[in-house]
Amino acid sequence: MPTWLIIVIVVVVVAILLAAVFVLPRAREKARITRRERELGQRRDQAITEHREVAESRARRADEAEHRARIAEQEARRERAEAQLREEKAALHERGMADDELISDDERDRFAGTSAVAGEPERGEELSDRPGTEER
Repeated sequence: MPTWLIIVIVVVVVAILLAAVFVLPRAREKARITRRERELGQRRDQAITEHREVAESRARRADEAEHRARIAEQEARRERAEAQLREEKAALHERGMADDELISDDERDRFAGTSAVAGEPERGEELSDRPGTEER
């Protein structure tokens, strides 16, 4: 075998070894970084998914809370209206304008002549006998 062939083979082997020594670690490092980037991307996607799920859940709870608040507001308005109605009825009773509501139909005779039955004719009294009424 010629010497120059041995030198060429040795140079090629040394070149391969140098390439293996310098290129292989860089390739491994690049592969490791690529794996880490992929893992980081997966974790990022997972975090995004979790945050969006929590956001949707909270948005649903907020919508439900707003709906309950609207219902509560309507109930409060209804209660205020009922309170105002009761206050008006109390004022009518206070002025004696709702006394007829205080007695039942079977008690009308007993309270005849009072403000509770003032608008109704008493027994034996005709409508035409009352002042301000005309016969029809």
